[in-house]
Amino acid sequence: MLSSVQHRPVCNMGARAVRLQSFSTFNQSGAVSSKSWLGERVGLLLSWLQKAGRGTNKLASEKKKKERLWSLFASHCSFVTGQRLRRAFQIGELYSNLYSERSRWTLVGSIWRRLQSKHAPTGKLMAALAGVFMWEDEKIRDDELRRCAWELQALEEVRSQNMTPKTAVHVDSGWEVVMEKKNFRVWRRPIEGSHLFEYRVFGSYTDVTPRQFFNVQLDTEYRKKWDALVIKLEVVDRDVNTGTEVVHWATHFPYPMYSRDYVYVRRYQVDMENNLMILVSRAVKHPSVPETQEFVRVHSYQSKMVIRPHRSFDENGFDYLLTYSDDPQTVFPRYCVSWMVSSGMPDFLEKLHTAALRAKNMDFGVHDYVSIAKPTQPTQERLGADNAHSRGSSQIYA
Repeated sequence: MLSSVQHRPVCNMGARAVRLQSFSTFNQSGAVSSKSWLGERVGLLLSWLQKAGRGTNKLASEKKKKERLWSLFASHCSFVTGQRLRRAFQIGELYSNLYSERSRWTLVGSIWRRLQSKHAPTGKLMAALAGVFMWEDEKIRDDELRRCAWELQALEEVRSQNMTPKTAVHVDSGWEVVMEKKNFRVWRRPIEGSHLFEYRVFGSYTDVTPRQFFNVQLDTEYRKKWDALVIKLEVVDRDVNTGTEVVHWATHFPYPMYSRDYVYVRRYQVDMENNLMILVSRAVKHPSVPETQEFVRVHSYQSKMVIRPHRSFDENGFDYLLTYSDDPQTVFPRYCVSWMVSSGMPDFLEKLHTAALRAKNMDFGVHDYVSIAKPTQPTQERLGADNAHSRGSSQIYA
């Protein structure tokens, strides 16, 4: 019995040792498996980072390639553009050597007109972007000049029926007399759709010649001397085909108003056969004269004057008909604007008459616009009793 009792602890100790050894083996195998799993994950992470690095390098290289391509494209465009510009300058120099200035401008005008006729919106857009004044759209046409002459002719026909000019103008409905002086009368009528008036003046002078009166109105340099209100007056553009001019005129306005400036196109006609002189002006926009803070720009302006000599252009005595309207961009009531215009117009006409007298007395030299006017085509329509005769070669335009 003692031997059996002593043998049991020895067996228990052996079993415990076996269990401890198996547990230790299990722990060792678990540690090994966990290390292998971690190693796999780290390997995967390293391989992903390596691929990402290669992708970044690939994107950077593609970006550099695109930059090189764009650089090559820009260099090519600049080279082609430079070649085109040089070729254009060479062509321009060739034409300047072959043709006169008038012929060159005629060629440029015909090109613009062709662009307008074929691609009107595109041509206008190109002209606006290039800062080109579209003469074909803005010029004063022959029919506008004829209408001015017909207005005076209608007035004279009514006068020939023993009617006064006051009654004669009332034949054209809507006009009312606002002023009567020794040498002229002033009428007005409302402009449809506006708070403004259109004014008409019919007058006569017997102490100056029509040529002097006409030239004084056109000579911008002389007007700077006799009109104290002028701040700036200069011709900024000219159409070589018709002699039409674009004028920039800045003038003082009564206090407390700011000074105004006008950009207008003007054209005159001297009709020897019908014994008439016509001057038409109206506001336009010109790219070389943008609006500034110095003046208030007047966008609505029109002036039409017709002169009929009593005998000839170089003998004293003539009648004239002036039709005028503008929007001075004021905030004053309608009656204030009407008073300013109706009182300012006689003052201007009196200063114009005085300036013509001084030119007649040779106090100032005035440019003769009648002598430089050029003849128009003989096929143009002339004025007559029925307004349908052909115009002779004695009519001159500018």
